[in-house]
Amino acid sequence: MTPDDGPWIAFAHPWLLFLEIVPAGLLFRVWRQRGGRVVLPFDHSDGRSSRWQVGLVHLALSLAPLLLAVAIIILAVPLRFGLPRTKRALTNIQFCVDVSGSMAAPFETGSRYDASMKAIQKFVDYREGDAFGLTFFGNQYLHWVPLTSDPSAFKYATPFMRPERAPPGFGGTEIGKALLACKDQLTSREEGDRMIILISDGISADLGGSRDNEVATILNDNNITLFAVHIGDGPIPDSIGAIAMMTGGEAFKPEDEAALARVFQRIDEMKETRTIQIRGERIDDFAVYCWAGLVIAGLAVVTSFGLRYTPW
Repeated sequence: MTPDDGPWIAFAHPWLLFLEIVPAGLLFRVWRQRGGRVVLPFDHSDGRSSRWQVGLVHLALSLAPLLLAVAIIILAVPLRFGLPRTKRALTNIQFCVDVSGSMAAPFETGSRYDASMKAIQKFVDYREGDAFGLTFFGNQYLHWVPLTSDPSAFKYATPFMRPERAPPGFGGTEIGKALLACKDQLTSREEGDRMIILISDGISADLGGSRDNEVATILNDNNITLFAVHIGDGPIPDSIGAIAMMTGGEAFKPEDEAALARVFQRIDEMKETRTIQIRGERIDDFAVYCWAGLVIAGLAVVTSFGLRYTPW
């Protein structure tokens, strides 16, 4: 019988159940012996025992072997499967944020960088339970926040990698290099789905020719979906749109902060959280056997005062 078919009992130490042969032998001996003289309620009575008295005494004498049988079962540690439960399937999400100089351009009430980080923070807050990483890039890349389920790490990242403060080597835009670097971060985690959210405002300097196909193939081979947010002027670069489409994602071009927020909501809808059913874990199941042992022990004590074969 399997857990799906109904209740299923196992034992942590099943080999101890072979000791049940001992109480079985004692019970056989009790019920095979011939009835002797049963004196109720006075000792030294000449009355002969009746069948029901003999049966009652046999039952009383059977309590000790039964108690031993229950004790052996408890020592074997009975187990049962708990109820199946559902678990939220983990999604590993790597944010890939452009910090080239153009990301300091005005966008609504702040800069493109400010709006992007604000939208990321909101997205992280309502995707509680997923793992998030943060990579900044220009011509080089920097993994600022490793994949973590603690969203507070993103709150402290914003001031330190503003485009105005980016170190040398981050002035240009090399998206292909950054995406492959994010791929390495995601593949370091074996569990869960994988997704990259790219936020950039420029055209990549390293996705010319058939390089976009190569990058898309690598991401596909590692089961990584790309969602791209083009926050700059002009249309979405063809190479970025192609990679997103080939990996099962999509590219977006928000015109203001409200549209940017809707983009992240759209991404959330397209990549909804999944739940998976987990078979119930094996847990100790002593309750029934402990109660049975207590009842049998109590009856054995009570019957020991009078239900016995006398030796005369």
